[in-house]
Formats: sequence, structure tokens, C-alpha cells
Amino acid sequence: MKICVLVKEVPDAAVEKRIDSSTGRMDRSGEKNLNPYDTHAIEAAMQIREGGSVPVDEIVAVTMGPESAVRALHKAVSLGADRSVHLTDPLLAGSDVAATGYALAETLKREQPDLVLLGQQSDDGECYTIGAVVAEHLGMPSLTQVIKMDVTDGSLRCERQAEYGYDTVEVSTPAVISVGDAINEPRYPSLKAIMGAKKKPLQTLSVADLGIDANRVGGEHSAAHWLSVKAPPQKAAGVMIEDEDTAETVEKIIAWLDERKLL
Repeated sequence: MKICVLVKEVPDAAVEKRIDSSTGRMDRSGEKNLNPYDTHAIEAAMQIREGGSVPVDEIVAVTMGPESAVRALHKAVSLGADRSVHLTDPLLAGSDVAATGYALAETLKREQPDLVLLGQQSDDGECYTIGAVVAEHLGMPSLTQVIKMDVTDGSLRCERQAEYGYDTVEVSTPAVISVGDAINEPRYPSLKAIMGAKKKPLQTLSVADLGIDANRVGGEHSAAHWLSVKAPPQKAAGVMIEDEDTAETVEKIIAWLDERKLL
């Protein structure tokens, strides 16, 4: 079995998310990391390999992004991937979900995986649909929010979270599976794995290398276009009541509630 794991470079969680008003795209300057949700997908791939129910020949990390995204691939390799593939090209800049899914699917066709794994969402755009878009282009079944996965030769038995409880679904492989963050606890990479990550095979591909239709990718050719952005309204400051005298404090709280007709 060959497993491909889709990963993404995202701004560090501590960085405030901003839209660049000149381009309408997310400002991705500053510190960046591997999308934390994707670490669960890498861990799921590693557990399939270590579980031994099916032989796993290799785990390949795949990303689409600028040159800096290679650092996310190094992190993915340090967590257990055997090699990585980096789709990078100025023509891809500004691609929406549909265009990104198409480009990633063309990359995966070159790999011919038996299973594609990815995290439930990205930490920047917080889009939950990229797995389904990729699956549509590949003609594979797709499941989202998977929190348990049993792999056999030719099929997957998955448990997925739903609004009303849990679904148990069996799908044939090849398939595209978006895993929820409840599926596992990602391991920490060893120092040896971190140091050796840059020596693992890394293939860099362009739009031309894959025969991707340039008229279907990039901001100009995307179906979704940014129009405007505005900050959410600021909330009024809260009222702090110091409890120096309990009886007086209770009276202040009752008065506050009564004033707002909450009593």
C-alpha cells in the first residue's frame, strides 16, 4: 500500500490572521508551521504501517505552496513520511479551494496512491472541503471527520463524527480520508529524525511538469474572488465587580441584571 498525506504550511497559531487588502489574500508573512491538523493524518499513516494489517510500502507527504512550504514537508518527513513532493509555481498563487483541489489531484495522479489522508481542516483558511474536491477529481470515495480507521486489503472500515452521533462506514480503496483531530495523539519527532529530514528525497514539481491546465488555477482563474473585508465589531468592555462586601456585591449584580431586564 502507498499512502499519500496532504499537508500544508500555515501561519503560526500565535500570528494574528489578516487579509492583505492589496491582493485580497491572507497575509502569510511571519512565522509559519506545518498545519497542526495534518500531523494527525501523518500519525494515522504511521499507525497503519505499524499496525501490520496491511503492508505499507511508503508514506509520501504532498504539498502545494510557495518555496517556504518545503519546511512543512521537512516536518512531515521528521514525523514519519519516507519522502515528499512539493508542487510550487507562481501560476498557482491565489488558487481557491476548487483550483487547489484540482492541482493536488493532478499531483496525486502521478503518485497513484492506495490511500490519501489529510487533516480535517487547515489552521488558516479553516476549509473542510479540500479532501472532497480532491476525491472528486480522482474518482475516489471520500469520508470526512474520521476518528477511527481499520484497514484491510482493499477496504477501510471507518468511524466518523456526525452532528447526531457517529457513523460507521466501509469504503473500498483507493480512497481519500479526512481525519478528525480526535483520531490520535501525534508523536513528537526525535532529534535524529529532525536532523535527517532534509536528507530524505524531495521532488519539486511545477504546473508544466504535471500538465496542469494553467487556465484552471491561480487567483485570476478561481471561481471565488475576494471583494472586501472588515473587522468584527468590538465588544463593549465588561463590568468588574470586586467582592469586598458580599451583600453589596449581590445588590450590584441584581441591579445589573434588572437594568437589562434579565430578571
